[in-house]
Amino acid sequence: MIRIANDYDADVVIAGAGPAGAAAACHLARYGVSVMLLDRSSFPRDKVCGDFVGPVALAELGALGVPDIDGYLATNIARRAALYLDGHELISRFFPNLEGMPSYGRVVPRYVLDNWIVEAARRAGARVITGHAVTGFSVADDGVAVGLASPSGTLALRARVLIGTDGSSSTVARVMRGALPPRDDRIVAVRAYYENIAGPNDQLDLYFTRRAFPGYYWLFPTGGGEANVGLGMVLETIPAHAEALAALLKRLIDSDSALAARLNTARLRGKVAGWPLMTYDHRLALVDDRVILAGDAAGLINPLNGEGIQYALLSGRWAAETVAQCVRNHDYSAAALMPYASRVERELRYDMALARLIVQLIANRGLNPVWLEALRLITARARKDAAYAEIAGGILAGLAPARSALSVRMIGGTIDQAAMSLAIKAVLTTFSGPAAWSSLGLDAAQVGFQLAYDAMTNPLSFGDWLMRVVSDALELGVQASKGVVAAPLVSARPAAVAIR
Repeated sequence: MIRIANDYDADVVIAGAGPAGAAAACHLARYGVSVMLLDRSSFPRDKVCGDFVGPVALAELGALGVPDIDGYLATNIARRAALYLDGHELISRFFPNLEGMPSYGRVVPRYVLDNWIVEAARRAGARVITGHAVTGFSVADDGVAVGLASPSGTLALRARVLIGTDGSSSTVARVMRGALPPRDDRIVAVRAYYENIAGPNDQLDLYFTRRAFPGYYWLFPTGGGEANVGLGMVLETIPAHAEALAALLKRLIDSDSALAARLNTARLRGKVAGWPLMTYDHRLALVDDRVILAGDAAGLINPLNGEGIQYALLSGRWAAETVAQCVRNHDYSAAALMPYASRVERELRYDMALARLIVQLIANRGLNPVWLEALRLITARARKDAAYAEIAGGILAGLAPARSALSVRMIGGTIDQAAMSLAIKAVLTTFSGPAAWSSLGLDAAQVGFQLAYDAMTNPLSFGDWLMRVVSDALELGVQASKGVVAAPLVSARPAAVAIR
């Protein structure tokens, strides 16, 4: 028999073997599509992250078969979360229990987790090639050529479709869009591991303080007396935040009484590592002819909490489902890939618009007293209103969309709590004398003075901030005007796609 060679190395080449790329490879291989999964690193490899895998992400890992891999069931389970402000606990609650979803998360170091997802892709039939970095690509009528570099030299692969999942500094995204993403879409984080921590292993601790706002720091136990301790913050703030995050994290560990209590006898293992993250921007394209972006490369990171794993796994599956249909229909145009971009918009754009607006507002550090007081109000309401707490906890755990914060229950409860708190404060102030009366006016005047001072001393930065707030407010208004009905983040399980 004469066999005619196929001039494609694979139907699909995936650049980047993180959760999005490995999930897409696993699903595509199961659909019968030939896949090559590439990464510059050899696995297992580390990735700077908080390591929390929420209930939605756990469900996606279940669909990939990751729970069947040895060691998975021994990973640390997180059942509750606690919020602290300036060393004082505001609230501690168990995760909501929603039908069909785990009522817990897991804390799994990315050194372990990412390797397991790659293994799931390999078991499904994907070819995994490590030690090769994607340097660029070019699209032709009959395929896409992907350039690679490795210690042994350069080479090129041909495929029908290229999926870019190569992280926040994505080469595929830069080439496809022709530019780097805007600087104001960036958040930064640092993370370290500590041994011999104190306190419960099933509790995630989130810490807030004016010194680290707009941002938060965390302690997430990974089991065995160890924990992931880190700090995340918006990169662009008004005024600029000059202190290095690694130094700030160390200072917070020394000064925050709640965090210090858990790390009193702990030891730092390794070193503090940092990484920038690009957040979602609806103005940036996710698809082009024969090219599609998913995960961090698509900016699918919630700017409000830095969550990216669940969006990586979801978008990897969505990309695989769309590409599988393209292979079936022999159509790899941008129009054929557009259902993926439409799905991202349908499921995530409203929530990301709300998150972006909130982040832009809190990026002005002159308003810190307002937002920290709002945090006190929300947690005070959650302590006494179970339904309110379920919604707030669902947003925190990634079980409920962020738009739930705009529900009647949340808005009404927050206003009610604010009114009650102000009434109580007014009564206490009245009986405290003239000195306390003047303090109310001084607090408000201080915020106003800070805003005016920032506007005068740095008018360009202040003006840019104001324009971003207006732009994001308009985007949220557009999304709200569409009458989008709140939908669960957990989409239907992968459908069978026959490839012929």
